[in-house]
Amino acid sequence: MRRTIATLTTLALTATGLAQDLTPRGQTPDHPIAIIGATIHTMVEGEAPIEDGWILFEDGEITGVGSGDRMFIATTRIIDGAGKHVYPGMIAAVTRLGLTEIGSVRAMQDYNEVGSVKPEVRAVVAVNPDSTLLPVARSNGILLVGSFPTGGLISGQAGVIKLDGWTWEDMTANANAGIILNWPSVRDRHSPFGGGRALSEDDVRRRLNEVDELFDTAEAYRDLKAADPSTPVDLRLEAMQAVLHGADDQKPLIINADSVERIQSAVTWAAGRGLKVIIQGGRDAPLLAELLKKHDVAVIVEGVHGFPRRNDSAYDEAFTLPARLEAAGVRWCLAPGSVDENVRNLPYEAAMAVGYGRELGFDEADAMASITRNAAQIMGIGEEYGTLEVGKSATLLLTDGTPLEMTTSIESAFIDGARVDLSNKQTVLRDKYREKYRRQGIIEDDSN
Repeated sequence: MRRTIATLTTLALTATGLAQDLTPRGQTPDHPIAIIGATIHTMVEGEAPIEDGWILFEDGEITGVGSGDRMFIATTRIIDGAGKHVYPGMIAAVTRLGLTEIGSVRAMQDYNEVGSVKPEVRAVVAVNPDSTLLPVARSNGILLVGSFPTGGLISGQAGVIKLDGWTWEDMTANANAGIILNWPSVRDRHSPFGGGRALSEDDVRRRLNEVDELFDTAEAYRDLKAADPSTPVDLRLEAMQAVLHGADDQKPLIINADSVERIQSAVTWAAGRGLKVIIQGGRDAPLLAELLKKHDVAVIVEGVHGFPRRNDSAYDEAFTLPARLEAAGVRWCLAPGSVDENVRNLPYEAAMAVGYGRELGFDEADAMASITRNAAQIMGIGEEYGTLEVGKSATLLLTDGTPLEMTTSIESAFIDGARVDLSNKQTVLRDKYREKYRRQGIIEDDSN
């Protein structure tokens, strides 16, 4: 048995070693940097791209954006952006990056803690800065991501991290973007594939009562602490205080709900308690647009590569969801359909939404806003990220085209003004085998 334990320990440690990101971390330079001659897509609402533009940043902050000729101080590092484009770094609102690595190793699955009610769980403190999945997403222009715990009734606190840094503290952009609540089903249902069971009215009532009792208890705890500061601290109830009505800097409740019934029930319940709400998923959200706008509820769309929800739904229901939300005037952003290794495909899902949404007036600018400005605002980092404006973080991309096209290359990326390494394990393997085939004469050089 000791040999077995030793072998398993060795395998786990070996897996950890193989799953280590070896790229160096970015460092904020001690001199200003200016990108000149590029098309600057500020993503500020209502603002057109700046042709023949320049952007200047120093100490991690944007200090100027403009067009035409501009004189810079002698120490400024000039980057020629002629024919290139500058965009804000893209933001993947919902992922498990940093919380997972190798599926077969349980110790590497930090996104689902034990228990059903765990509001005290903080995703950011479990983030692994050396995950090999981070540079893969980063290499395609995804510079910030929401890191979401899962499971149970209340999964914990979602955070937002930057995809570069030595520690989780370095990487954290928002330690608490909201507490995740998985809203219970509110009507009887049968699984068409078997294995399920109908929910009785008692089941539905019991699940909803569990949510109510939790918030009632959290409010009672708040009142008790106010009356008697010596009341013992309850970490679970303490964490709930951030989302309660009247809290300083009240955080949103991120409610996971897709169907009309669940969304309507959740929003109505939250409005009665004075809670801020973000709907995660929201496949039926366009059907409740007026309710969502009335209570200023934002929607995080989790990918567009999905099947229709019902037999009589349009075949392109999932593809047109972003366009329908935009046309209805609902606040929304787009998250990737894959929350792990394929987060990098986020811009291509946005491109799919453009292709199927043009008839509704949905265009490339709307799609880019959904993964930059809108995502930043909904995830609570809009004051620093999501647009290219003076005073905001210099978190940006230099590209040779629109990020929505697969043929576009991300030539440079900066997070808080520091140039980040765009290589990853996959690019290293690519270069290795390019060299192999070059030596064999199969290809002429390593650029083909």
